[in-house]
Amino acid sequence: MIIRGNAHVFGNDIDTDVIIPARYLNTYDHDELAKHAMEGIESDFYKKVTKGDVIVAGSNFGSGSSREHAPIALMAVGISLVIARSFARIFYRNAFNIGLPLLEVSEDIDSIKSGTPLEVNLDTGLIKELLTNRVYKAKSVPQFMQELLSAGGLMNYMEKKIK
Repeated sequence: MIIRGNAHVFGNDIDTDVIIPARYLNTYDHDELAKHAMEGIESDFYKKVTKGDVIVAGSNFGSGSSREHAPIALMAVGISLVIARSFARIFYRNAFNIGLPLLEVSEDIDSIKSGTPLEVNLDTGLIKELLTNRVYKAKSVPQFMQELLSAGGLMNYMEKKIK
C-alpha cells in the first residue's frame, strides 16, 4: 500500500488532549471531530490538511488518555498515516483498531519539514521525501496489525472473520 501526502510536523509528547481537546469528547460526529483535530497546537489545522496527508512527529505521540476520539479525529480530518519515533501504547492500538496506520522510525527524521511531500510504502516501511529523494526506514508493522489495516479496522476484521 502506497500513501502520498504532505507532511505536517510536530514535536515530542503530543498527547491526546492536544490531538482532540476533552471538550469535544461528547460527540462521535466525525465532521465535528475533524474541525478540532490538533486544535491544541494549531487552531486551524483542519484547514491545512488535504486528504491523504501525513503527520510526522517525535517521541511519545498519543500519550495521555485512552480516548479513541484522538485517532478518529485524525482520520476524519484526512490524515492517512502518522510517523513518529514512538507512540503511546493505547494510542497505537486504538489507531490500528480504527484502521489508521502508524509507523515507528528510529532514525533521525528531523529533516522532514511541514509541507514536504512524502511517499510511504506501508509494505516495506520505506518513507521517501519526494523533493530530495531521501529515504527513511520504519520498523515493520506486525502481520496482525497489517491485517487490521487491510480490513479497515478491528470491527471490519471481526465481521469478516465471523462470516
